[in-house]
Amino acid sequence: MTLNHNDIGTLIALVNQDRLVEAEQRARALLGRFPGEGMLWKILGVTLGRQGKDALQAMRKTAELMPKDPEAHGNLGAVLHDQRRWEEALLSLHRAIQLQPNDVDALVNAADALRELGRASEAVPLYQRALQINPRQVAAQNDLGNALLVLGQNEEAVDCYRRALRIKPDDAKIRFNLGNALRLAGQYEEALIVSQQAIALDPALGAAHNNAGLSLVGLGRHEEAITSFRRALAAGPVSVDMLSNLGNTLRDMGERREAADLYRQAIALDPSHVESHCNLGNMLFQMRRIEESAASYRQALALKPDHAPAHVSLAIVLRQQRRPIEAEASCQSALAIDPQFAEALHVQGELRADRGEFADAETLFRRAIANKPEYPAAYTSIATHRKMSPEDKDWLQGAQGLLAKRLPLDQEIGLCFSLGKYFDDVGEYDKAFPQYAKANELTKRYGAIYDGDKLTARVNEIIGRFDASVVQQRLSGASDSALPVLIVGMPRSGTSLTEQILASHPSVHGAGEVTYWNAAYNAYRGRDQIPGMAQQYLQRLTAGSAAAQRIVDKMPANFMHAGLIHMVFPRARIIHVTRNPLDTCLSIYFQNFFNMGPHGNDLASLAHYYREYRRVTDHWRSVLPAAALLEVPYESLVKDQELWTRRMLDFIALPWDPACLDFYKTERTVLTASRWQVRQRIHGASAGRWRHYEKFVGPLKTALGDALKEAP
Repeated sequence: MTLNHNDIGTLIALVNQDRLVEAEQRARALLGRFPGEGMLWKILGVTLGRQGKDALQAMRKTAELMPKDPEAHGNLGAVLHDQRRWEEALLSLHRAIQLQPNDVDALVNAADALRELGRASEAVPLYQRALQINPRQVAAQNDLGNALLVLGQNEEAVDCYRRALRIKPDDAKIRFNLGNALRLAGQYEEALIVSQQAIALDPALGAAHNNAGLSLVGLGRHEEAITSFRRALAAGPVSVDMLSNLGNTLRDMGERREAADLYRQAIALDPSHVESHCNLGNMLFQMRRIEESAASYRQALALKPDHAPAHVSLAIVLRQQRRPIEAEASCQSALAIDPQFAEALHVQGELRADRGEFADAETLFRRAIANKPEYPAAYTSIATHRKMSPEDKDWLQGAQGLLAKRLPLDQEIGLCFSLGKYFDDVGEYDKAFPQYAKANELTKRYGAIYDGDKLTARVNEIIGRFDASVVQQRLSGASDSALPVLIVGMPRSGTSLTEQILASHPSVHGAGEVTYWNAAYNAYRGRDQIPGMAQQYLQRLTAGSAAAQRIVDKMPANFMHAGLIHMVFPRARIIHVTRNPLDTCLSIYFQNFFNMGPHGNDLASLAHYYREYRRVTDHWRSVLPAAALLEVPYESLVKDQELWTRRMLDFIALPWDPACLDFYKTERTVLTASRWQVRQRIHGASAGRWRHYEKFVGPLKTALGDALKEAP
């Protein structure tokens, strides 16, 4: 029994009349009688496909029974293409093209499969062949543009999308593709216009809103970009890229908390997306949540061990945690992946500077700039680690050129501080102060607000709680250890210099800034965990230290807690370094601190903070035993280093050692902002520095008020 050709004709007629359900039923009935007829399977596959049903089995059977039919292989390849089964699709489509080299649909589908498989360079000739056969094949023009974008041939992609739009001008997706290619080609103005045209054609096209946002970022119009990114997310579907783009722009505008929330949403959407973990880590680091940021970078590296940026970011965290050997290893891991990676070279330079190897550090900073000319952080680091001179014209031109561009907020702030330092170093003070002022005003955009009333209330509480009778008491669990030496005072008052001098003594270890006493005081207020204070602090103080008779903790803000420290460690010694209030406040104002509170960016707030500092330290002077507290005037220390060094060593009960006079030769890691200064011979140039800025400091003088009395 053979199949009647009239039956085939009837089926084809039903398909052509779009009577697909009837055609499917008749085809299935005939296949019950003629299961080996390839043409019946072919017609069944077509009817299923046009109805949106699964046609894969029918198409496979067709190709099996009709191995010489190019259309059978092309149809099977098309179904596999639509199911994104690219490897299988490519096999069928290549067979179709072998049988029929001019099959445009097969050529385009095969090219699509190659592009999706990461073989864009092989896809391009197939698209071009299809277009030679049919220049008005819109899908081929559009997809050729997509392949060229993958290959970085942005201008050529633009031409493809323009040709596609001449054929189909009202296609919103093609217009979006053109806008995207224009943006990647750096043509932000036209990219924005074309993206807006795509939105007009399809307001729900989230990708077009997203591309408009990226174009606005390229134009430096960040506020408008944020609006576009929010519209993209509202239009949907929400993607990791959309969340990240909004997060990155908010980050650059100083909106750290919302940026971090968006990065968390991106991670929830796709936990395997490495960049999201890195973005969150960067944000947490900027928010001073160091341990959490490290966890984010480690998660990124668990997902992708060869991700160089994550290695560098982890190195930055390890450096901040005073783990320089591990930080160096992370940099080396990044450079093993990319030997020219500017960020890794930069962090290596910072690690060298921490050790006082400033010439090597600058070599690394300049290598970073050579590899990545528009890299503001390396410019900032060069200025930080030496005295600038008029011969540094290349640096000045580079820094000013970068500032002429629209930079992320943190980079703009860093460069403004660096330009301020440059002009200060070369004696152009009228140019220096405006740069410092601009840097501080920009920093206020992060939104942190100084609460002067809160600080005053806390100082009132401390003074009220720790009167002379209370301070003389020993807390439960107090220690008789004489190991701790605490250097306190305002930041930029000489605390790092004092630590460096003492740490040059063979019996002294400099532990840097140990974070402990603020949290300890909060616990003390709640009468909680008091007995363990001494042990907990000693564990932190001695971490990483060699055997030493004295260990220095130079956390400046411990001036708030001198009374509590004395009650826990009656034999500990507290050295209070003082400095002219104007010099102190200006030096803070001129410094881009990593962990300074918002008072550091406003002269009036700085003056208020300084007055509260003076009020609480005046109190300690009146209630602490004379043997517990030594006050060291910075101006006197730099004028007669040996005299004051001997006094400090006597105070902490150690013998004289001449190595303390050569403190600048001491090899140790220093992470504070003064790490360059403490490696220089002592001089008095910083004493009275405020006089260079006398025309600018009138409001500061007024705000400091009585705090200026008795100032050197």
